[in-house]
Amino acid sequence: MRFDAAVLRSYEDPFAVEEVILNAGPGEGEVLVRIAGCGMCRTDLAVRRSAGRSPLPAVLGHEGAGVVVETGGADTGLSAGDHVVLSFDSCGHCRSCLGAAPAYCDTFAALNLFGGRAENAARFTDAAGGALAPRWFGQSSFAAYAMVPARNAVRVAPALPLELLGPLGCGFLTGAGAVLNSFGAGPGDTVAVFGAGAVGLAAVMAATAAGAVVVAVDRHPERLALAEKFGAAALHAASGDLPDRIRRLTDGGARYALDTTGSAPLINDALRSLRPRGHLGLVARLHSELPLETGTLDRGRRLSHICEGDAVPALMIPRLTGLWQAGRFPFDQLIRTYPLIDINEAEADCEAGRVVKPVLIP
Repeated sequence: MRFDAAVLRSYEDPFAVEEVILNAGPGEGEVLVRIAGCGMCRTDLAVRRSAGRSPLPAVLGHEGAGVVVETGGADTGLSAGDHVVLSFDSCGHCRSCLGAAPAYCDTFAALNLFGGRAENAARFTDAAGGALAPRWFGQSSFAAYAMVPARNAVRVAPALPLELLGPLGCGFLTGAGAVLNSFGAGPGDTVAVFGAGAVGLAAVMAATAAGAVVVAVDRHPERLALAEKFGAAALHAASGDLPDRIRRLTDGGARYALDTTGSAPLINDALRSLRPRGHLGLVARLHSELPLETGTLDRGRRLSHICEGDAVPALMIPRLTGLWQAGRFPFDQLIRTYPLIDINEAEADCEAGRVVKPVLIP
C-alpha cells in the first residue's frame, strides 16, 4: 500500500512529506493502524543532534493514535476497528519486561532509538524503492499508517478524542508516570517540577490530581501561567534563592522533585530544594557531565533517572484517560494540531516554545 509520510532524509534538512510504500501486511503479532494524530516529542527532534546514531532516512513519530485496520492474527488481542494509542516498543521476554518494567527492556535502545525491529525491514520503502529505517519507537507514525507490534498498542474507548490521545503514549505518560508510579505521590506530598513543557505540565496535572502540593519552575511566563491554572505555585527559573523559595512553599522542602530540563544548575537547585530523604527524578537525557555541588545529596536525598514514567502503557494510558474524563488531567489544553504537511512549522513552533505539544493530523 502507498500513503503519505513525513520523511527525514538528513540531520540538517527539513522533513519532506512524500509517498512511501508498505510492501506487505501485518506479520504475526503486528497490527496495521490508520493514524488519526501523532504528537511531536522532543525525542523526535533530538534525532538531528544524535551524531549519526539514528539511521536515516526515516519516518519518525512515536506518539501515534489511530484505528486498527488489519491484524496479524488472533493472538494480537486486537480487532479491526479498535481505537488504539501507540507507545514504546519492548521485547516482552527479558527480565525487565517480565518484571513489569518494559521501559528498562534490555533491548530498548535498539528497538526504539536505533532503527527498530529488523524483521521484514525491507518492506518499508520510499516511492523509489529506497529503504527507510525499519520502525522508530515501534511506530514511525508521522504518517497516514503505521505497522506496529500489538504489544505497544493500547485499546481505548471509541468515545475519546482519538486524534489527541497519542501523547499519552510517551510525553504525558512520562510526566504523569514519574509522579504517580516512580514517586507514588499522594495527598499531602510536595512535588517540585523543573521545566513546564509537555512532560513537566503532565507531571503538574498528575500531582494535583493526586492531592499533592505542587511548585513549577520555568523561564516562560505563559507556561508558568498554565502551571498555575493546573494548580501549581509558579516560580521563574531565574528567581534568586530558588531552593529557599521552594522550601518555603513546601513547608521545609519538597519530598519529590522532577527535572525535565537537563540543566546542571537547575538539577542542583532541585536537589537543594528537597527535604531530607527527598527524591529527585531526571527524565531528560544528559549530554555532558553533571557536576553536583557539595552537600546536595546529604541527609538521605537521592537521585535517579526515570524512563517513560516507569509505566506499563496498557495500565497507565487507561488511568490517564479516566482522569481526563473526570476533569482531573486536562492534557488536551496543551495541544495544538497541525496538518501533517505543516510538520516543519510544528517543529519550528516546538523548538521556539510557541506550542507545548504539537499534534500532527495526517
